[in-house]
Amino acid sequence: MNKYSGSSILFRFGSFLKPWLFPLAIAALYGFGLLLAPAATDRALHISGLMFHQIALPLCLALIIMVLFNRFLSSATVTSFLGRKSGLKSICFSSLAGILSMGPIYAWYPLFKSLKEKGASDFHVANFIACRSVKPVLFPVLVASFGWSFSALFVLLSLLCALIVACIVSLACSGSLGFVGGDVSD
Repeated sequence: MNKYSGSSILFRFGSFLKPWLFPLAIAALYGFGLLLAPAATDRALHISGLMFHQIALPLCLALIIMVLFNRFLSSATVTSFLGRKSGLKSICFSSLAGILSMGPIYAWYPLFKSLKEKGASDFHVANFIACRSVKPVLFPVLVASFGWSFSALFVLLSLLCALIVACIVSLACSGSLGFVGGDVSD
């Protein structure tokens, strides 16, 4: 037995424990809360459970999409479709994907990170995020509340502003527009 074996066991235990520190700390806080104020802690646990149920499906969908992307999409494919010089088709795709995406935006952040690592441009990620304000399932409610002209103008301006925001983000982050240079006729 060498003199470093004890420290290597401690190191392995520490590296195993590190991802569990935050959940264990939260569990300890809830435990103390149950001792000090059981009714308030019970209410807090109930609210946390409701929040978990709200984000569980979108988070699982984003994780499944990430697994599928990592399994079936190569960096070259993502770069050709959502990277620099990818053209008008990729702008339409990132806009449509943003419109159709559901759930809380933070559930999508790991997917965006993965896409950026594979070569997606800042423009397309920003366009996706900005287009999330348009929701087809809510359009009938918008029309019923405000009428056709307001609703159509609101949606068109939201999409136009999403492109403007994406251009500004792309220029600020990389110094050039992320869609320029491709064949915009595709």
